[in-house]
Amino acid sequence: MASAIGTLPRRVFDSLPDGLKRRLRRLKISLVPIVQCALAAGIAWWIATHVFAHPDPFFAPIAAVISLGLGLGRRWRRSVELVGGVAIGIFVGDLFIGEVGEGAWQIMVVVILAMSLAVILDDGLLIPMQAASSAVLVATLLPPGGVAGFHRALDALIGGVVGILVAALFPVNPANRAREDAAAVLTTVRDAARTVAEGLRAADTKPIAAALEKARGTQAAINKMRTDMTGGREVTRISPLYWSSRDRLDRLMRTADPIDNAVRNFRIIARRSLAITQRGERVRPELIEIIDDIGGAFEVLRQMMLADPGEDPDPVEAARVIRSIVRKARKDLAENSELSEAALLAEIRSLLVDLLMVAGLRRSSALATLRG
Repeated sequence: MASAIGTLPRRVFDSLPDGLKRRLRRLKISLVPIVQCALAAGIAWWIATHVFAHPDPFFAPIAAVISLGLGLGRRWRRSVELVGGVAIGIFVGDLFIGEVGEGAWQIMVVVILAMSLAVILDDGLLIPMQAASSAVLVATLLPPGGVAGFHRALDALIGGVVGILVAALFPVNPANRAREDAAAVLTTVRDAARTVAEGLRAADTKPIAAALEKARGTQAAINKMRTDMTGGREVTRISPLYWSSRDRLDRLMRTADPIDNAVRNFRIIARRSLAITQRGERVRPELIEIIDDIGGAFEVLRQMMLADPGEDPDPVEAARVIRSIVRKARKDLAENSELSEAALLAEIRSLLVDLLMVAGLRRSSALATLRG
């Protein structure tokens, strides 16, 4: 009875439409950053109001939220860009508007000057925008030469510093997002590989074309995986709570290129399979079985990504599974076969090298395994 109750939420989740499940997963991943933003916004407002006695310090909580955001990467960089952009905008606005007065053409000129100076000083995307918006505020609402501009710059600094402190003291687990991102990519390609195998067995182009389309749609997820891995490394640098996670995150980051390469190689396999099927040719059952097994390899790697240290499957187990597929994908399998099958086997062998590297082998070791 207790086990049935425990599985009920999972059953309910699995019964939901795919679109809603994706949105709920997205919310789950973003919950901690959302709480961080809310906490930092409230603390920044309180400090600016009660410690510095700024009237209506609206930019302090805004700066805190902007410096954190939902992404883990470049938080320190965003805070610096934010404060720097505000300071540049106020400096240019005060200097220019104080001399020539307010008006439409003055706003155009001050935006050009502020953004140009920001671009000259730094290549960040946020700093020119903040410089322009601060300069416009001086040109329209804040009296040049007054303390309001200084207060805004100080509020930006308060918000940025509070955001970084919140990220350091209440951090997102730096490895979890990267693991879940990698697992999501591997899940997509796992399903696509099995679908390609089914399409080849049935000589049906529709499932193969659908699998190819799914594989082509993974690039955004791969980019997100890379961004979250970089952001996780930033967390391990600024948060003492996760200094011990640096080695683990470094190992995760080493899988980024092999995963990306594996997906690219699988796209080629799916494209070749589609072309073969469209020409009315059949692929020998041994190759189809290997492609199906590759779907299983992606599943083992997915489980490896989500496993905690000491849990199975570990990289050794994952490598063992992939080696068993390598033994099937021997070169002589392409003897006396069509050129298209030989090319398909070559791509499969290249993909297996990438999968061995995801499992932790160096490229030289992976190639030696393939030759052996």
